[in-house]
Amino acid sequence: MTKLSVNINKIATIRNARGGNNPDVVQVALDAEKFGAQGITVHPRPDERHIRYDDVMKLKDVVTTEFNIEGYPDKRFMEIIRLARPAQATLVPDPPHVLTSNTGWDTIAHQEELKDIIAELHEYGTRTSIFINPDKKYFEPAKLTGTDRVELYTEPYASNFHKNKQEAVKPYVEVAKMASSLGLGLNAGHDLDLDNLRFLKENIPFLDEVSIGHALICDALYYGLENTIQLYRRQLEMDEG
Repeated sequence: MTKLSVNINKIATIRNARGGNNPDVVQVALDAEKFGAQGITVHPRPDERHIRYDDVMKLKDVVTTEFNIEGYPDKRFMEIIRLARPAQATLVPDPPHVLTSNTGWDTIAHQEELKDIIAELHEYGTRTSIFINPDKKYFEPAKLTGTDRVELYTEPYASNFHKNKQEAVKPYVEVAKMASSLGLGLNAGHDLDLDNLRFLKENIPFLDEVSIGHALICDALYYGLENTIQLYRRQLEMDEG
C-alpha cells in the first residue's frame, strides 16, 4: 500500500503570518492522522519561515503514524534528527535561500558525503530517503550511499502531465523499476495533486509513500481537511485490493 504523508509546512506558514498559535500546528497534525493521514511530514528550514524547531520537538512526542523530517543535512538538521528520532529523514539538497526544493541530489558528486550522513542517521534508528531526479545515472550511486529509500522529485512530471501524461510519467517508470531492482524503497513528492496522483500510482504501483503538502492544503480550503485527506487516499487506493 502506498502511504499518504501530509506535509504541514503550509499550516505553519499561515500561523506565522499573524503570530500566536492559530492554526495550531500540533493539533492539525493530530487531526490529519485522525482523518486518515498515514504520516506527517515537516521541513524545518533554518530561517523557520514555516515549521520551527519547537514545532518539531512537540510533534515528535505526539505523532503516532510515521514522522518524516525533510531538510538539508547541515549540523542543525542532524541535531534535530538526533533529538527527534523520526521514522524517516528525507535528505534534500536545498540551501537555505531557496523558496522550495527544486532538484534532487547529484549522488555521484556527493556520494561520500551522503554515505557519512546516512550512516549517522542510521545510528539514530532513522530510515533514510534521498530526494532524487528521475535520471538513471543517480540510482546506483544512491544505492552505494546506504540509503533505505529514494524520493522521486516529481515537479517535472506534474509540469508536463497535462501536455502529455504518458511522456511525463515515462522517465519515472524507468527509474522506479531501476530503484526496485536495486532494492531501494521508493517515495515521491513535489507538486502531486488530485489531478496527477492517481496516474502516477497506476504506473508505479509499488510506491511506498507520497508526501503532499501545498496542493493538499489548497484543496482543503474548498473541501475541508478531513474530506481532502480522504480524496487523496482514494487516489492511492483505487486499484488496491
